[in-house]
Amino acid sequence: MAPVYTPLTHSKPAFASAGVPFSERYRDVYHAVQGPIAQADYVFLQGNGLPERWRGRARFTVCETGFGLGFNFLALWQAWRADPDRPARLHVVSVEAHPFSREHMTALLAGKLEGDLRDLAETLIAQWPPLLPGLHRIDLEGGALTLTLAFGYALDVVPQLTAHVDAFFLDGFSPARNPEMWSPPLMKALARLAAPGATAATWSSAGDVRRALAEAGFDVRKHPGFGYKRVMTVATYAPRYVPRHASTPPPVFTERHAVVVGAGIAGANVAHALALRGWRVTVVAPEAEARGGATVDEVPNVGHLAAALTPLVARDDNARARLTRAGALRALARWAPWMDGDIVARTGTLQLAKSAGKEADLQATVDALGFPADWVRAVDADEASAIAGTPVPRGGLYFPDGLRVRPQALCERLLAHPGITRVTGRVDRLRRMDIRSSHDALAAGASPWDALSSDAASSAPASCWQALDSHGAILATAEVVIVANSTGAPALLRHSSPAHVDTPGSPPPARFYDQLAVAGQITTLPAEKGGWGPPPRCIVAGEGYVLPPVADQCVTGSTYVYDVTTARATLEGTDANLVRATHLLPSIGPVTRDLDGLGGWAGWRAVLPGRLPVVGEWPAAPGVWLATGYASRGLTWSALAGDVIAAALDGEPLMLERDLLHLIGWR
Repeated sequence: MAPVYTPLTHSKPAFASAGVPFSERYRDVYHAVQGPIAQADYVFLQGNGLPERWRGRARFTVCETGFGLGFNFLALWQAWRADPDRPARLHVVSVEAHPFSREHMTALLAGKLEGDLRDLAETLIAQWPPLLPGLHRIDLEGGALTLTLAFGYALDVVPQLTAHVDAFFLDGFSPARNPEMWSPPLMKALARLAAPGATAATWSSAGDVRRALAEAGFDVRKHPGFGYKRVMTVATYAPRYVPRHASTPPPVFTERHAVVVGAGIAGANVAHALALRGWRVTVVAPEAEARGGATVDEVPNVGHLAAALTPLVARDDNARARLTRAGALRALARWAPWMDGDIVARTGTLQLAKSAGKEADLQATVDALGFPADWVRAVDADEASAIAGTPVPRGGLYFPDGLRVRPQALCERLLAHPGITRVTGRVDRLRRMDIRSSHDALAAGASPWDALSSDAASSAPASCWQALDSHGAILATAEVVIVANSTGAPALLRHSSPAHVDTPGSPPPARFYDQLAVAGQITTLPAEKGGWGPPPRCIVAGEGYVLPPVADQCVTGSTYVYDVTTARATLEGTDANLVRATHLLPSIGPVTRDLDGLGGWAGWRAVLPGRLPVVGEWPAAPGVWLATGYASRGLTWSALAGDVIAAALDGEPLMLERDLLHLIGWR
């Protein structure tokens, strides 16, 4: 049975005596009267042996229960910046059931901090996410510091986390006020994330808290308390036996070099995400196939001029809706450098109701979800027309963060990172060399997201993969290969062998037997002529879509064509797209295939059952990862998939929940 959706409830400012922030929901203060930074330094940093414990480490991960106003995080960030022997990468995962809005964070922190702490707080608030349930990744210090905010109740959220935690900041409200935050089930869920020798610290000295930690495998000790607290609790993770679902150490690679097969939107985002983390990346792809002119039944090829990225909502906030939301949020963050109105434009999206009678259903969905209006809101036909700047036939949902993207231009920017080298060629098969051992964890049936790569996790060099063309020539060699070549992925895996010998015939993962290559066509029409207009100011979507102009051209689409061997922009497809567009914008009605200036483009979609992507490691071939099957949501999945794969390979906490990882990975 699917879990019942619980709307996220946010906190509102309130104060106790002496101006200390106060939670009216839990009837408790957010920090001691002696000051939040002094408390954070004594209880959580010193209580976990920091900064001494992180010195000399390549990475260090902290997990916090109760983000509150972020004082603990800011104190940790300040200490990390001040330490010349700090770890190269610091990762923080913080759980918060009732987050504050950006406006409330700004007001509550005003006047509370000075100097560099004030500057750090302003930097954090500038990237504060919308109040939506799920995981939100904030990249700071050029990616050297990451904050993963988990919005939701701890007992729901913590079992969904994937991380290898070195220190725990246990900072919920008083056990008497909020017992679930200190319960044995939560302590056991946290222990599943613990690295060997992980520490924990809390201001609480309650007996129930100490017993829950001990039952979860921690060696618990009392320590002099802070302020008016006589005693606090510190602990070290030292279980008597290794738990069945213990956290797996991050992988270790000798070269940190990856080969990415494919230079489209999937491959470009994976390559860029790895390069940002300091990996050397080789992207292998054939040259772009140029086409000119048109045959009798075709329209002029104008290339993939523009496409849309729009979130999805569902009344029960199901897995597909959560995945598309996570993808949209990651794209907003990752593509921020090109949010210039040309390559990526935050135009917003109007998702029109299927009929006037369905508008009330959409309003009920928004009410049930409780999402903030700056993420989605219901609009009637009049407001929708005002937003679009042109008449639309009915109301629907408005997503202010809908994006119009120029895919080809974006790929070029992503692949221009200096850590990326491009090689021209078509990879026909992969060959593994110097194989060490199989994955014991995978053989036992565990998810690869739990095991990652047991070969790579050893201190010995990882195995080597070679990418070969159809003549057997080596195009590239690396410890890791990411297959991101869309419809070409099944054939590539079918021709490859999971063994170190060069014998083809190993079957691809079972789900690939059902992958379809589906052709699709978009149509472009001039925005300033042709007897229609004005063009929309935002994306207008429903059964199809119409995009705001790019270079005086509006894009509309798109078709789904099965059982064909070539993808072509045809006059028949143009007619179908214009019919869809007319249902969205009646003003397009006069446009026909005879309009001077019409163009088109056709390409392929890799479609798997359920129309969800596959993002994960191929169990038959450790070191080979897949990022494909994006169907009609290539833009939605691409930035998220790239960062999920790169984070897994780099030993970071993952920015996607475990149930969603299983859904798109290997079950």
